[in-house]
Amino acid sequence: MKTSTYNIRLDPAVKADAEKTFEVFGLTLSEAITVFLHKSIMERGFPFDVKAEKPNTMLQSSLREADIILENPNVKGYASIDALNAAMDALDENDDI
Repeated sequence: MKTSTYNIRLDPAVKADAEKTFEVFGLTLSEAITVFLHKSIMERGFPFDVKAEKPNTMLQSSLREADIILENPNVKGYASIDALNAAMDALDENDDI
């Protein structure tokens, strides 16, 4: 069987960890990559779910708050960040604290 060579760049620590992981299965890193590619071909895509990390609690809360603000017709909007900053400065000038 003919083979083809493909070079990849890996972080040395990632490479070492992967080699240790696949050594348990009696596979070299090259053999493990070949298994991954064959399984990907069979699945017609990644053989596992690929998705973004779930946002942390603070980001989830901020996104919910942003949705509430966007849905509220009484919330004042600003045309630019400069307009927002000017409005905030005006509030600071009128602050009696």
